Amino acid sequence: MSRKYFGTDGVRGRVGAYPMTPEFVLKLGWAAGRVLANDGRSLVLIGKDTRISGYMMESVLEAGLSAAGVDSRLLGPMPTPAIAYLTRTLRASAGIVISASHNPYYDNGIKFFSADGTKLPDEIELAIEAEMDKPMEVVGSADLGKAERVEDATGRYIEFCKSTIPSAETLHGLKLVVDCANGATYQCAPAVFAELGAEVISIGDTPDGLNINADCGATAPQQLREAVLSNQADLGVALDGDGDRLIMVDHKGEIVDGDESLFILAQAWQREDQLGGGVIGTQMSNLGLELALRDQGVGFERAKVGDRYVMEELLRNGWTLGGESSGHIICLDRTTTGDGIVSALQVLHEVVHGEQSLHELKQGMMRYPQTLINVRLEGKIDLGEKIITDAVNDVESELADQGRVLLRESGTEPLVRVMVEGQDTDTVARLAEQIAGAVKAAAEQAA
Repeated sequence: MSRKYFGTDGVRGRVGAYPMTPEFVLKLGWAAGRVLANDGRSLVLIGKDTRISGYMMESVLEAGLSAAGVDSRLLGPMPTPAIAYLTRTLRASAGIVISASHNPYYDNGIKFFSADGTKLPDEIELAIEAEMDKPMEVVGSADLGKAERVEDATGRYIEFCKSTIPSAETLHGLKLVVDCANGATYQCAPAVFAELGAEVISIGDTPDGLNINADCGATAPQQLREAVLSNQADLGVALDGDGDRLIMVDHKGEIVDGDESLFILAQAWQREDQLGGGVIGTQMSNLGLELALRDQGVGFERAKVGDRYVMEELLRNGWTLGGESSGHIICLDRTTTGDGIVSALQVLHEVVHGEQSLHELKQGMMRYPQTLINVRLEGKIDLGEKIITDAVNDVESELADQGRVLLRESGTEPLVRVMVEGQDTDTVARLAEQIAGAVKAAAEQAA
């Protein structure tokens, strides 16, 4: 069944425009409460990132849950993976995250975790949507839900992150720059690395409600790169606004993306007989990752773009490691969702344990030149339009078997993503522009 409100990662949009309005989110909280309370467990956690609209969304969600007779626990600004973790450990029936992840401050979203700390099953999302179409009824006054704030949420999550590497291991001697994207990790990320003994230089740690992801963090690592070089740091860690993405920078200022982090972990875990199968990437994963893993005798499969689909393939295969070029990395034997801090700690463990720099660890993978162009849309277009398919066919003919083309609509933004990958940087850039031009022309014709 098709979803009416939920996308690939909850409900998301521009604040003040449907569906990100107080009225809709109030009803969503109520509908979720009605469904989640059916199993007799009536406690839901609510966490958020640092965007200013989080105050409004938190209040109306709390009211909606209360109206359905469900208690809520408010976590305040917390990374998305922290909310997944705390949902499990506090034995809640669900966790709600108020975040638009890597999007600008004027967007926001609502996503849910199950009691197990995983994305909600399709049948639960569909049940919530069915409740949304019913009149809102408030339980009797004696049955209204109560709300309390969890005061030690940050400390609980910090200790969990530290527990994902060997207990005797420290980061003493490492100088790190940590870019928190002025987002949900601004308190906990620097603390995790500092408590493990690293010298931490923290940037992007002064959120004001409007500067989340603004020229900083995992989606804009240039500021981190400059800080690593100017401070002569060993490496840099960039997280995104809700803390589930990781991009790193080595001591030479070179970007280390999600594909390279996956390669580092897969190679080390294979050597130590800890991998537990192969690696799940996505359609966007660099061809160099696939070839490097093949050379190591590690299986590799591609899922659709989105950590939801990576998780599905991990579970289907019984594997534990997967992720995306953008930095969503899932270490399923350590946590239940993508976690930027936990992923960074696994890479840092290899730096310390192997006594190699991040720059040295990534050398076994050669990245193929890849150009990604985001074509912003005003409305929907059909990617099967002749002008687009002709452009794609022309590019694929020129690449032959020495590259790839991927064209897809974003699941979280009004964009068409055009990706071309091949052996020559200039050729790849020219061919990506060729397809992007065709998409823009099709959009103008459809307007």
